Amino acid sequence: MIIRSVTRSALSGTVALATGLLVLLPAPSPAAASTRTEPVPPAAGSSRAADRALLYEPGTRVRPAPGAPSLPSDVSALSWLVADAGTGDVLAAHDAHRRLPPASTLKTLFAVTALPHLSEHARHTVTEDDLAGIGEGSSLVGVIPGQSYRVADLWRGVFLSSGNDAVRVLAAMNGGWDSTVTQMREKARMLGALDTHVVSPDGYDEPGQVSSAYDLAVFGRTGLASPEFVRYSSTAEAQFPGDKGTYGIQNTNRLLSGAGGVERYPGLIGVKNGYTSRAGNTLVAAARRGDRTLLVTVMNPQSGAYQAVYEEARSLLDWGFAAEGQVTPVGSLRPAPADPVTPPRLRAGKPVRGGARSGADETERILRTERKQRTEGTEGAGPTEPAGTGGTVSGVVGEPMTGALGGAHGPEVRSGAGASGPGGREGREAAAAGSGGSGGSSYLMPMVVIGAAVLAALALFGVRAARRRPRRR
Repeated sequence: MIIRSVTRSALSGTVALATGLLVLLPAPSPAAASTRTEPVPPAAGSSRAADRALLYEPGTRVRPAPGAPSLPSDVSALSWLVADAGTGDVLAAHDAHRRLPPASTLKTLFAVTALPHLSEHARHTVTEDDLAGIGEGSSLVGVIPGQSYRVADLWRGVFLSSGNDAVRVLAAMNGGWDSTVTQMREKARMLGALDTHVVSPDGYDEPGQVSSAYDLAVFGRTGLASPEFVRYSSTAEAQFPGDKGTYGIQNTNRLLSGAGGVERYPGLIGVKNGYTSRAGNTLVAAARRGDRTLLVTVMNPQSGAYQAVYEEARSLLDWGFAAEGQVTPVGSLRPAPADPVTPPRLRAGKPVRGGARSGADETERILRTERKQRTEGTEGAGPTEPAGTGGTVSGVVGEPMTGALGGAHGPEVRSGAGASGPGGREGREAAAAGSGGSGGSSYLMPMVVIGAAVLAALALFGVRAARRRPRRR
């Protein structure tokens, strides 16, 4: 009886002590208890989710405030986009990530890739090999084998005459044709332009060569951060070296030159136009008014109207300037943050040494590895991806403007159907945050262990004390 009494006392004390410990220890919060096993995805209304998802949805995306001007009704392009070049905010777009042949607008990517590597004062004597492989029907500025050219002259041949011969020579100086393809693919990925697959740096029609209105705007915005790029792209007329002196060349962008009955656009600073039979007419155009620069891309107008690509770009620029402060952005041209799972890659903007072909093969191997690691989803990636592209942004070389992703939310006007959520990174970030949190079990386990230990110690103490006490007879 005495032992039972002592044991009961010990047990009562143990329970009281354990209860006190449970009271003193902090209780798990509901959020902490849920993050370990149920990572919370980003809210559907978050700006990052919207920025990455909305522009992948089909149809037209715009968020006007009451009283804002309506979008122009005469835009028939398969894909188009209007953005603020300074902030990177996308003001409106139609099928922005639709993959289409880019024609010579792809030369914007060629320029932002190769311009930093080639001094404009350097000279190069052109060889027959430099000009080998030019596609049939290509636009040419008139580069002559055996003649020496300054790099600046060749760039004017690219921007004004859209000369594929000038592109060939500059690519040869940049490490070779295949190396330049490799660098352009890498540059596109680093800028977050994941719709683009480069096959021919001059934009000549090749199987699998595609870009999008979104990506072309990214390339144009990047180029506008370079004074050299702006100087070349905004030049309307220049002299080009020939075998007997020089001859005049005119910019084929008619919003800049005013040729072909197209009225010049006030404040236009380029960027690049293009045409092929597969791509139709394409255009990247930028214009400045005061301290504001707008950027538009127009891909393959369907109206059949005379000079439609220029007139549709004009309408979109007019709308963008008139709508200042009256629309909420529907996306951003700024690249997404770095993906922590992206493996090391070739340094951006550096010519591949040790042979152009081997450099291209190495980059293809890296691209394949990255695609395999990202099978769970890539933020900003479209529903399909041609071979040799893809990837998330590992950093930006030459990114002109920085800042948080734009896109506060307001009423949305849209046409077309379908919806797509943001890519897989959002979920991965939430999962990473959840894996580092503390769930309810992390609080409960110490309580149980401490309580059991105290209970055992006090029970043993009570039994031993009872044995030492003399029994009454």
